[in-house]
Amino acid sequence: MAAEESTGAASEAAPLPRLDEIVSLCARRGFIWQSSEIYGGINGFWDYGPLGVELKNNWKALWWQRVVRERDDVEGIDSSIIAHPRTWEASGHVEHFSDPLVDCRACKKRVRADQLDDVGPCPARQGTSEHDWTPARNFNLMLRTQVGAQEDAASTAFLRAETCQSIFLDFKRVRESARQKLPFGIAQIGKAFRNEINPRNFTFRSREFEQAELEFFVHPGEREKWFAHWLAQRLEFYRALGFQDDRLRVRPHRPDELAHYARAASDIEFRFPFGWQEIEGIHDRGDWDLHRHSEYSGKDLSITDEDSKERYTPMVIEASAGVDRGCLALLCNAYAEEKLPDGETRSVLRLPPLLAPIQVAVLPLAKKLAEPAIALAAALRQRFAVFYDDSGNIGRRYRRQDEVGTPFCVTIDFESAADGKVTVRERDSMEQQRVPTDGLRAFLADRLERSR
Repeated sequence: MAAEESTGAASEAAPLPRLDEIVSLCARRGFIWQSSEIYGGINGFWDYGPLGVELKNNWKALWWQRVVRERDDVEGIDSSIIAHPRTWEASGHVEHFSDPLVDCRACKKRVRADQLDDVGPCPARQGTSEHDWTPARNFNLMLRTQVGAQEDAASTAFLRAETCQSIFLDFKRVRESARQKLPFGIAQIGKAFRNEINPRNFTFRSREFEQAELEFFVHPGEREKWFAHWLAQRLEFYRALGFQDDRLRVRPHRPDELAHYARAASDIEFRFPFGWQEIEGIHDRGDWDLHRHSEYSGKDLSITDEDSKERYTPMVIEASAGVDRGCLALLCNAYAEEKLPDGETRSVLRLPPLLAPIQVAVLPLAKKLAEPAIALAAALRQRFAVFYDDSGNIGRRYRRQDEVGTPFCVTIDFESAADGKVTVRERDSMEQQRVPTDGLRAFLADRLERSR
């Protein structure tokens, strides 16, 4: 088989893609599209397709591996989406979780009062393009629902606005059942909901989204040490995904940005096509959450140190990541268009191999080789995420796999039956190598393990 040649552009920092290129790729290739699409869609809600759900699950699995399974001081939970309504009174969400809202009296556009510069001209007023804004008013972002057969004030509940509050509610139960001593953490991945005034920038700001959160409980004297520890750990997580310094930064919060209960906070930001934005926040939340839930529930959440007999309420260091934002950053970071020596341009997603939705594509050189190729694909599926494709010429099939980020393509050709070998093509370099079929599984496993 004739080998392809690369210009070597993969080693250079690729320019940022346009957001519309990412949106188009995601819809066309089955990553993400707007929910309820056949009805015209519903703003702020997104469906993950066959490739998108694999990418998202792989991201979550890696996060869980790094944050929970590789440590003996972190426990995982999966709490319900609806918590007791008093939870949100204690957390301050019912009273304070709001954004300033304004309406244009002419065109009826509704936006956040702090985003007026992004709105554009008013299309409904005669002789001016200025909007006629109402005074700002607070708009609570909690999504309400009813629990039980009667619809009254007593049955009102909320879809959780963040996953961390349930961790605080379960702190005592987890510490006792897991026999953990401080310092230790509780982690979970789950859905959260916010009735955003103006969802925007694809999946970056949505009304339904997924969070991966860690709440790490520490002695008051160790909060600075553990804040620095988790900031370094989480920054390394993104660097290991291939985020370079020109697209990844840490932005400490200014004193006037800090929540009233926070001593310190830093955002890990990624440079999206629409600018630098947060993908994860590291926060020193102090003892505010446990203290508030103790007050509102009547249950004491302080602890006694077995050695010193000191009684105190633990401080909390939080690492809060947006799963959807992390996946969008992955797609933006991985997408590139590369000029080849023959003048052709290929679109490629240079995803980390362990996170790629398809790890191995099996491609028979011709349809008459389908039978052994299908058997090989079935054997590889026991270990890898495999896609089989025998439609179109081999070059076109390679391009399709490049565009969805498949790191390895395996081709059975007319020599395979005689020499017992297949051709393995690597996505980024496009280099091809003949590999014995009976050693193929170990070869691929080794290459994927090296990418950890």
